[in-house]
Amino acid sequence: MGKDAASAAADFVTVLGALLSIVLSAFLIGALARFALPGPDPMPLWLTVLLGIGGSLVGGGIATALYGRSHVFDSSSHAFVTLLLEISAAIVLLALYRRYVQRRPLSGAGAYDFPTRGFGIQRMRARLRQLGVDPDRLTGRENSSSQPSPDEQANEFEKLRERHDNGELSDEEYERARERLRRY
Repeated sequence: MGKDAASAAADFVTVLGALLSIVLSAFLIGALARFALPGPDPMPLWLTVLLGIGGSLVGGGIATALYGRSHVFDSSSHAFVTLLLEISAAIVLLALYRRYVQRRPLSGAGAYDFPTRGFGIQRMRARLRQLGVDPDRLTGRENSSSQPSPDEQANEFEKLRERHDNGELSDEEYERARERLRRY
């Protein structure tokens, strides 16, 4: 191998290593953002990486504005704050994705529902159904739109009546509980 070929091979390995480290760090930042928000975030790998890259760019930009371009990584505290800014920016981007693309709430019971829209969601729902899994029951929480069967509702009314007859529930508590059951 000539000197130029060896130099070109070394440059290729350096560029490849840099690209792999960018993708890996972007994936980790995107994954941490997904971990920070409650509820499922099914998304393709490339979207997690894109989320991490976006968070890195925005968080790095904020760190540059705070510390100056040449002082972002001067000390370990600057590097740590930069990393936290990158993760925070990725969380904000994920929150915007959930709110405006998936049209899901960020907190409460609706945040735990399996999404119905977004990149790759319909495909993932179809795959889960092929496997015999109902995506709306994956989170272990009842979907807010599901209703109890008439038999379940009748059993609940019966339990309420027994608790009322035994004196465990006042007339007022009994009526409130009945009203909640009737709303189903």
